[in-house]
Amino acid sequence: MQKLTNRSKVVSNKRMTLMEKIFLPAILGGMFITIKHFFGKKVTINYPDQNREFSKVYRGQHVLKRDDQGRERCTACGLCAVACPAEAITMIAAERKPGEEHLYREEKYAEVYEINMLRCIFCGDCEDACPKEAIFLTDRIVKSDYEREPFVYGKNILVEPMDPGKRIDISVRQTENVRIFKTDRRFAHNR
Repeated sequence: MQKLTNRSKVVSNKRMTLMEKIFLPAILGGMFITIKHFFGKKVTINYPDQNREFSKVYRGQHVLKRDDQGRERCTACGLCAVACPAEAITMIAAERKPGEEHLYREEKYAEVYEINMLRCIFCGDCEDACPKEAIFLTDRIVKSDYEREPFVYGKNILVEPMDPGKRIDISVRQTENVRIFKTDRRFAHNR
């Protein structure tokens, strides 16, 4: 019989010794490792009292940035949604009305901007695709929950507050997002 590749291996049918049959060396080896780790340094962190160190390139919760005048940078071009491999971003564009120049930078803005954090893989492709430098991944951890609805983050959670020194209280914002989700069913098909 002719071989197609050189990847075949010869399998040996070696007989087990008495010590291997009774598994004594394997049991003793496992006990040695357990005892060695029992007296070693503890690696457990008491979260949330202590936070572990993250790397400098850690990607956490998203934020939609504002410019120096406090206007939203996002122009609803949709490049972040197209670049997202998990299809976690949805948006609906709207036209800026007269008198809203202080709110939005350009004529178009994202009326609805949502990220499904259960789908997001935190790859950063949305951040790379954005031509206006509107979306960034921060070092904040996405809080856990028992429901699915609070993980669809809308603009009320994503847009950074007007005062850059003020931190967003995510628990209050998540309950607002659930309330909006339950009352406004126009966009439920996008979820």
